[in-house]
Amino acid sequence: MEPFSPSLTLFFTIIVVIWLFNSINVLREYERGVIFRLGRLFPQPKGPGLIFVFWPIDKIVKVPLRTVTLDVPPQDIITRDNVSVKVNAVVYFRVMNAIKAIVDVENYLYATSQLAQTTLRSVLGEVPLDDLLSKREILNAKLQSILDQHTDAWGIKVALVEVKQVDLPQEMQRAMAKQAEAEREKRAKIIHAEGEFEASAKLAEAAAVITKEPIAIQLRYLQTLTEIGVEKNTTVVFPVPIDIISAFIKK
Repeated sequence: MEPFSPSLTLFFTIIVVIWLFNSINVLREYERGVIFRLGRLFPQPKGPGLIFVFWPIDKIVKVPLRTVTLDVPPQDIITRDNVSVKVNAVVYFRVMNAIKAIVDVENYLYATSQLAQTTLRSVLGEVPLDDLLSKREILNAKLQSILDQHTDAWGIKVALVEVKQVDLPQEMQRAMAKQAEAEREKRAKIIHAEGEFEASAKLAEAAAVITKEPIAIQLRYLQTLTEIGVEKNTTVVFPVPIDIISAFIKK
């Protein structure tokens, strides 16, 4: 029997090397490999580490298990009080079951993204604008609960949902600015009125004291002259006795 020719040996060697190259896979710590043998699913995913796949009989699909940050693009939303706004959000999720993420849904990233967009529009469309701006934590928790409930069948756990930005129309921004300005003016007038009331009460008390002790007004004149004299000015003050003024008032 004649031995194999060198060219045939080299050919078989190349075939074996190619087969080994396609059959040996290295999965990182955060990766799992879902194996299909002739189209049938292996009951358990493989990895991490060095795994052997019988190519081309077996096919491997690598699934990362790290937390994924999914940016939800701005959505046009009409709130319950008929205000049109644009809202974007971010979703944090991770794959908990690699087999479900591959077998039960065609593309779990795309499916989660579409579900997050529709859920964002439906949930935020049920609340008024004031709640959308002031009750972010409650809305985030509600969005997270709904997404997690729907993605559980895909082997995905939604950890957190955050509404990032709410873009208001220019007309609404001006209206809210006017409202805030009016509210500040209201508080300023109330504070000013309260100050006037307290000042009038103190003046009434001072008048009662002066009525009992008329000499107190003369002491106040002298105190005022002392304060004026400290400053360098050309003001000339002529104190008039209060008794003279009282005489004219009685007449």
